Amino acid sequence: MSSPQHSSASAAASSSPSAAATGAIIARGIARSFDRGPVLDGVDLVVPAGARIGLIGENGAGKSTLLRILAGVEAADAGQVSRPARLGYLPQEVPFDPDAPVGSLIDAAVAPLRAIERELERAAEGLAGVPGGAAPAAAERYAAALAAAERAELWGWEARRDALLDGFGVAGIPLTTPLGAISGGQRSRLALAALLLERPDALLLDEPTNHLDDAAVATLRTALLGWRGPVLLASHDRALLDEVATAIVDLDPARRALGGPEGAVAQRYGGGFSEYLLEKARERERWEQRFAEEQRELDRLRGGVAVTARALDTGPKPPRDNDKFIGHFKGRRTEAATRRRVRSAEQRLERLEAEQLRRPPAPLTFSGVPAGTTPISEGVLVQLRGAAVPGRLAPIDLRLAALDRVLVTGANGAGKSTLLAVIAGALGHEGVRDARRGLRVGTLEQDARFADPDRTPRAIYEGVLGERHAAALPLRDLGLIAPADLDRPVGALSLGQQRRLTLALVIARPPHLLLLDEPTNHLSLRLAGELEAALGTYPGAVVVASHDRWLRARWEGRELAL
Repeated sequence: MSSPQHSSASAAASSSPSAAATGAIIARGIARSFDRGPVLDGVDLVVPAGARIGLIGENGAGKSTLLRILAGVEAADAGQVSRPARLGYLPQEVPFDPDAPVGSLIDAAVAPLRAIERELERAAEGLAGVPGGAAPAAAERYAAALAAAERAELWGWEARRDALLDGFGVAGIPLTTPLGAISGGQRSRLALAALLLERPDALLLDEPTNHLDDAAVATLRTALLGWRGPVLLASHDRALLDEVATAIVDLDPARRALGGPEGAVAQRYGGGFSEYLLEKARERERWEQRFAEEQRELDRLRGGVAVTARALDTGPKPPRDNDKFIGHFKGRRTEAATRRRVRSAEQRLERLEAEQLRRPPAPLTFSGVPAGTTPISEGVLVQLRGAAVPGRLAPIDLRLAALDRVLVTGANGAGKSTLLAVIAGALGHEGVRDARRGLRVGTLEQDARFADPDRTPRAIYEGVLGERHAAALPLRDLGLIAPADLDRPVGALSLGQQRRLTLALVIARPPHLLLLDEPTNHLSLRLAGELEAALGTYPGAVVVASHDRWLRARWEGRELAL
């Protein structure tokens, strides 16, 4: 939801009035460290009015941290932040009072609009009360109030409210319903609708599409394309980034190629996500090429120094008796020149070794499904006949064969997650479910939570798999959890990192039937692409429920639209 109108982010990351004048979000030298080390180090970022910048990066790179600092809800260790006075911020997980009614979100969003309306009325009255209406102070006050009303699109907000609630699929929820009685996805969509209704001067959005179907994404896309103020959105939605982003900012710790602090820095790329992918590939290729060239030069210098040094140690051949004088003279001159070359080569070698480009780090890469799985290569795994859950899933017939690939799509509330639970045999239902004897089903749930936030990923992994299996297939080898995060409390990990751990628990014992509910939610864009590629070679049947238009556009299996 919208953040308060903060005048400063913290004592270290201070705010200046320049943003209010320029309509821009400006960050200079933002640094933030936690117990595990620096997360952000010297981040500079400017989001001008009219710009829509997509913020991306690996899970745990600091995207949410940066947004909280820019919003003024978390303190930075160093740096300065400037922001417009009316800033709207949507976190990934919206805080709420479970007993508060749904209408309280709308009332909170409308309150600033009503305040603008009252100020405009008072300014108009003050201007009307001045003889001739020419007092400079009264005229300036009215002009400022009118400009604020126009920025907030004050007139017609009721119609805009209705359109937003309808577009995000929450218009049918009674306003008296307690917030605790609706789903997390509904709360997120309500909060997003309320934020857009408020029309703040700038937007900070953290994964706004996690709970949106196609119609809701279209509503958000239209709103963002028409937004006049600065927009910064952290998003895994590759299709949305391609459609609305005017630039991409990558929080990439790997860009510190010459050593030094490991915190993320911001690198800007023009255009949408497709342009970013092309430039990122070129950047990696240039880095690898330059690194290889430097290593060849280092090898050449080391070899040259070693050869000439051995030659000096061996010394010149003794001269013949009739050539002793000239040989001694030439030998000393040659030896001196050789020593100068050796010293020069040693100096170049020392300088290059000290300043050499760091090896391009191997990305945290999903290594795929572990070997050793015995797939069911033929026959029917699960068959549903008239399966239904009243109020959640309409009757459906479905036959899943070995090695099937099925993509389940549909609007919010159509029953995608419910269908996966029925397929898994985890939810009571009407109709018939027949499953093959001995069938192993694994489910990656949409919003998995770990009961004990103090346990580490390594301990959770060993607890689920058992010590022997965990030792045979270490969590680190799956390429889903960074080594530095293996022994951190799971509650200290980002949502994306927790999502990686959940995926690791599923694929460590590869099931015959793999069910994935919104698998790309919270994952970094690179890992999402790797996961999609890995699904194509999975040695079993796969059913994916997803809103992800990028995934859906590239799906090669069956599609089931609910």
